[in-house]
This record gives sequence, structure tokens and C-alpha cells, in this order.
Amino acid sequence: MIKADPLTPRFNPTFLDYAQARGFAIDPARVRRPTDKPRVENAVRYVRGAGFKGENFVSLEPAREWMISWARDEAGNRIHGTTRRRPKEHFELEERHFLLPAPESGYDVPIYADAKVGRDHHISVAKALYSVPGEHIGKTVQVRADRTLVKIFWRGQLIKTHPRKQPGGRSTDPADYPQHKRAYAMRDVDYLRRVALSQGVGVGSYAARLLESSLPWTRMRHVYKLLGLVHRYGPERVNDACGRALDLDVVDVYRISRMLERALESAADHGGVGDDERVVQLRFARAESEFGLTSVANHD
Repeated sequence: MIKADPLTPRFNPTFLDYAQARGFAIDPARVRRPTDKPRVENAVRYVRGAGFKGENFVSLEPAREWMISWARDEAGNRIHGTTRRRPKEHFELEERHFLLPAPESGYDVPIYADAKVGRDHHISVAKALYSVPGEHIGKTVQVRADRTLVKIFWRGQLIKTHPRKQPGGRSTDPADYPQHKRAYAMRDVDYLRRVALSQGVGVGSYAARLLESSLPWTRMRHVYKLLGLVHRYGPERVNDACGRALDLDVVDVYRISRMLERALESAADHGGVGDDERVVQLRFARAESEFGLTSVANHD
């Protein structure tokens, strides 16, 4: 018991889980109320005095064999002082059909733990990592882990289930990441190629060249840099720069960045691009009209 209370006791979660797995109910006695359980404890005194007293067992196994035969042949065939019946006969007639089938395997004792969700969307349980949906980053979740499954709970609700991993292992569900982080976190190089190709043939071809490596995921940041240039300068200019760079067999995203910068500077020097076009438009920038002065008409 974690908290004793005559009406709403709080059970140890491991024992409660065991009771649910084996299919029996828990009915705790009240604290300092010996009359709540006299029949249960009276049997202990009888077994101790009649079953064990005077016997000499050299190991646990002989003791078990003796107690089985004693319970079946002696204790089970006596006349019970209260019921006035033989316990063995009473069990066969009244109680046996209430028993559940005997378990076929031992109980898998689970691990219970609290774990904080890191910025990488993972928690650590028994030296293995398991992913959690992003909205729970920074929160402390409750974990139940047995030999086969790891269940993750938030405020009593099951939010994630993973197969159990050995220490040092990792179980990651891509759905736990937002779309814009999923490709990098999962090293999804093919997805990154498709995103680059959606910005134009030049960008797609240049991204494919950037990813030409025996370890392509080590080049993913280069493609993210290229996509950032598309966002900044627009797909038309970046596709043109990528095409010219590929013609010269120059595969360097920083060279693409310098080409775009110089193209804007050159156009500005020749009057092709105004100062307003060279300014990168920020997402939350305010319009010029919001800073203008409004004249107030004089009223007589």
C-alpha cells in the first residue's frame, strides 16, 4: 500500500498491475483492525503448528513436496472446526469452479519510471531511447516497461507504445516529429530530394549532386542551405544559378550563395534592380505606409 485509507486506499502500481494481470481483486484490511482478517491469519497458525512443527527439511524442494502431501492428505481431510466439513471436499464441491486457469508462464515484472521528454523528442528508459510526440517536449511522462512493450502515459492517458529495446537501443516513430523536422531526424534523403525538385529542375539536380556521397545524410545540411536560398531569393534566380554552376561542374552551396549575391549587386550597379528589390522582405516587416505622417486639416 502507498496510502492506507478505509475508503480510497492507494495501491502500489506494480502490485495493482499484477492483480489485474492475474484477474483477482484487492480488498485491503483497515489499519489496526485485526478483526478484519481473522480467518486469513488463523490458518497461518494452524499450518505452522501442524504442518511445519517438528519437521526437518534440508532444502526448499523437500519442504514443498511435504506440504503438498500434508495439505492434501491430512489437513484437507480433517473436520474443520467452523464449517464442520472436510476442507478438501468443500473445495471440490463449492470453490474449485470459481478458480481461473493456472498461469502458463511467470509474471513479467514491469519497470515503472518517470522520464522527461528531451528536445530530441525522446525519453530514456533502462538505458534505451523511445520517441514521444512533440507536444510533450519538456514534460515528465510516466512509463511502464516489461519484456516486450514500453507504454508511455501523460496524466493517466496512454500516448505512445514502443517495442522494448535492449540497453543502447532506440525506437523512433517518424510521426512524432513535425513535418519540417522529420526528414532530417530520420535521415530521409529521398524526401529531401523530392522537396528540392519541387522548387525546380535546377534546384533538384543541384541537390542530387550535393547528396552524391557514400554517406548522403552527412550532406543534408547543404541541401537545407540550398532550400534556404530559394526562400530568400526565389526559385527562379536559384534555379538559374544552379544551372550555370552545374554547367561548370561546381558543386558548392556557398558558391551558389555568392553567385546570387553578386548577381544582385551587379544588377543594382547597372540599374537593373532597385534598392527595394535588394532588401530581403522579412515575414513580419511592417509596410512603409505605417510609418508615414498623416497631415491634419485645420478647422476654423
